[in-house]
Amino acid sequence: MSTTAISQSAEYILPLRWTGDSDLPDLAAYLGRLSGWIPVTVVDGSAPELFERHRAAFPPAIRHIRPEQGGNGGNGKVAGVMTGVRAAGAELLVIADDDVRYTRESLAAVVNHLESADVVRPQNYFDPLPWHAWWDTSRTLINRAWSADFPGTLAVRRSALLATGGYDPVLFENLELIRTVRAAGGREKILPDLFVARKPPGPRHFLKQRTRQAYDDFAQPLRLAAELVLLPVIAAAAGLPARHRGKAFLALAAAPVIIAGIGRRGHNGTTVFPFRAVWCAPLWVLERAVCIWIALAYRLGGGVPYAGTRLKTAAHSEAELRRRHSGKLAAMYEPDPQTSARNPHQEQS
Repeated sequence: MSTTAISQSAEYILPLRWTGDSDLPDLAAYLGRLSGWIPVTVVDGSAPELFERHRAAFPPAIRHIRPEQGGNGGNGKVAGVMTGVRAAGAELLVIADDDVRYTRESLAAVVNHLESADVVRPQNYFDPLPWHAWWDTSRTLINRAWSADFPGTLAVRRSALLATGGYDPVLFENLELIRTVRAAGGREKILPDLFVARKPPGPRHFLKQRTRQAYDDFAQPLRLAAELVLLPVIAAAAGLPARHRGKAFLALAAAPVIIAGIGRRGHNGTTVFPFRAVWCAPLWVLERAVCIWIALAYRLGGGVPYAGTRLKTAAHSEAELRRRHSGKLAAMYEPDPQTSARNPHQEQS
């Protein structure tokens, strides 16, 4: 496959649930471009009047459907994804949030990689970059230095996901999907140099995401433990004698800057991540040091608020998912030693 050709056995699935339509013209224009490259299904859980408005605005080539009824609650995005997966006529599926913006080249590349994997994880970057996107980009850079970032888009083989019966509607749904496919014996490709643009949220939505993103780390115990230590360390530095306090705070600020710089330089990150984002890393670490304790309070109180409900489970452990799904993909194929090597499974939020 060339870098601009897209497989005939590919399809794009966009789960949607809006309460307002301010971004509708932009999304409709993107779907118009997208539908010229690949079949597109939008699974729209918006209110009836918004659903009809979307149907009128979207290009005629878009398949626009409702999510299936009878879900088991939790994260409604998962119900939308699984409706699209079951309705799809293609094997190679690209799943993306409504703020993701593929080019023809990046779309062809992610589909091409899916030919030799069961789930593919590209790298998102924000475009444009208002102030809060600089801030959140520093989180991405730290994740890249640690292991890899989690984007708002994945590619997955339809047969692999259906063989597992789908994935649970937890808070960190992309991690749950990846772990479910891997637990069943699927192959993952992590592509930190395959860059896909993403529109940043508005400032208000960005602020609402802070604690929810911190709550994701209950699915990653080692990272959770490291983040819970941050606030006590900062408090200890504040309690030092004045002659040592400045040096301690300088060291605490320098460490995330250095780590973010490593994440930016690796895997061609300098092509899409401006250097200015590195300097926001201490602000993001301070944010996470506070928000992780707020997330802990929510956890003890029954879960984090999400779309009118509370979600307690961020994502299930790999051990739990292996107990449920181990061997489910064995009937599909025998692993090829030439292609079954995986990237390290260290995970970040």
